[in-house]
Amino acid sequence: MSPTSVSARAPRAPKPLYRQFGAQVLVAMVIGLALGYVARQMGPDAAGNANWLVQTLATIGSTFVSLLRALVPVLVFTAIVASIANLRELNNAAKLVWQTLLWFAITALIAVFIGIALGLIIQPGLNTAVAAEAAKAPASSGSWLDFLKGLIPSNILGLQASTRVSDSGATTSLNFNVLQILVVSIVVGIAALKVGAAADPFLAFNRSFLKIVHKILWWVIRLTPIGTIGLLGNAVAVYGWDALAQLGWYSAAIYTGLALVLLVVYPVLLQAHGLNPLRFFQSAWPAIQLAFVSRSSIGTLPVTERITEQNLGVPREYAAFAVPLGATTKMDGCAAIYPAISAIFVAQFFGIQLGIQEYLLIVFVSVIGSAATAGLTGATVMLTLTLSTLGLPLEGVGLLLAVDPILDMGRTAVNVAGQALVPTIVAKRQGILDEATYARGESIEALDVADAVPAQ
Repeated sequence: MSPTSVSARAPRAPKPLYRQFGAQVLVAMVIGLALGYVARQMGPDAAGNANWLVQTLATIGSTFVSLLRALVPVLVFTAIVASIANLRELNNAAKLVWQTLLWFAITALIAVFIGIALGLIIQPGLNTAVAAEAAKAPASSGSWLDFLKGLIPSNILGLQASTRVSDSGATTSLNFNVLQILVVSIVVGIAALKVGAAADPFLAFNRSFLKIVHKILWWVIRLTPIGTIGLLGNAVAVYGWDALAQLGWYSAAIYTGLALVLLVVYPVLLQAHGLNPLRFFQSAWPAIQLAFVSRSSIGTLPVTERITEQNLGVPREYAAFAVPLGATTKMDGCAAIYPAISAIFVAQFFGIQLGIQEYLLIVFVSVIGSAATAGLTGATVMLTLTLSTLGLPLEGVGLLLAVDPILDMGRTAVNVAGQALVPTIVAKRQGILDEATYARGESIEALDVADAVPAQ
C-alpha cells in the first residue's frame, strides 16, 4: 500500500473549531437565517423593488450556484469516462455493474413505497392552508417523450439553446443537458476500452484533466459557507415562514419520509450486511453535510467519491464508477420520496381519486424515470413527469414551489447518502470491501479530503 493511502496516513491533529468546515457552515446557516429575517422585515424599497439586502443575498447565492453549475459538464464527462476506464481493472466488472443498478432500484423502490404510505397517512393535500389561486402551471415540464428525446445527444457537448421573446426583445440562453452528456460519456468510455492501447494517452489526459477539475471544484467548495448565507438568507427573505406554515403538513411528510429512508432504511440495510450503521454515518457525514447546504449531488461528487474510498473502504476502481453514476441517476430523495408524496398531495388538493393503477405508475416513474432528474431540470421536472404520467393537473406544481428550496436541502442530503451506501453494500456483497477501513469509521473534514487524494 502506498504512503499516501488511508491506512498509512498519520493521525491528524484536530483543527480549532473556527477552522472546521462543518462549524463554518453551521455558523453561516445561522447568519443566513438572521440576515434573511432582517431583509424580510425591511420590506421593498421606495420603488417597490427588492431592497438592497435581498438583492445582495440573492446575488451571493446565485453566484455560488452558478460556479457549481459551470463545472458540471466537464466534471460529469471526465468522471464517467474515468470510471468506465477503471472497470477494466476489475475482474468481475459486469457483475458489479449489474449489482449496482439492482441496488439503485431496490433502495428507490423502498423509498417510493414509504412516500406513498406517508401521503396516504398524513394526507397533506387535505391538511393545507394554501389557496387554490396559488396553483399555476410550471414554466417547464417533463414528459416521457422529452426524456426519450433527451437521451439522444444533439451535439457532442450536450449543449442546448433556448430563446425567450419579451417586450424588451429576444434573449437566448445556453444550457447543458446532463443526461446527454452522460450518454456521450458512457459511449466515449466504452469506445476507449474497445480501442485498447491506442486510447491510453486519451485516458491518461482524461485522468489528469479530472484532477484539475477536482481542484477547481475544491476552491468553489471552500466558498460554501458564504454561499450558504446567500442561499438560505434569500430563501427566508423571499418566502418567509408563511409559505412553510401553509404547507406544514406537506413539508413534514417530505422530511419524515427522508428521515425514515436515511435513519431507518439505510441503517437496516447496513446492519443486514454486517456493517455498523454508526460507522457509515460517521464516515459519510462530510458528503451529507455538504450536499445539504449546496443542494447539488454533482457538486458534492468529489467528496462523496473520496469518503466512499477512503472512509468506507470501497475499492477505488469500483467507487470511481459507482459514485459518479449515482450522482447523476441515484436520487432517493428527489426521484422517489418527493414525487410520490407530491403527486398524492396534488391529487388530494384537487379532489382526484387515485387507484391501484395510479400508485403503480408512481412506483414505475420513481424507479425507472429517476435518470430524468439529471437530464432535465431537477426534482421539479421529475414531479411534472410524474403528474403528467398520472394525468394530474400540472398547476399543482405551483402550489409547492414556495417551499422547494427548503425541501431540496434534505432531498439532496438523502440522495448523496444513498450514492455512498449502494457502493458500500455492493462491495461488501462481492467481498471486495476493506472492512478494516470501514470499521475505523474515520470522519475527514470535507476540505481535508482534498489533501488525502491518493495518486492514481
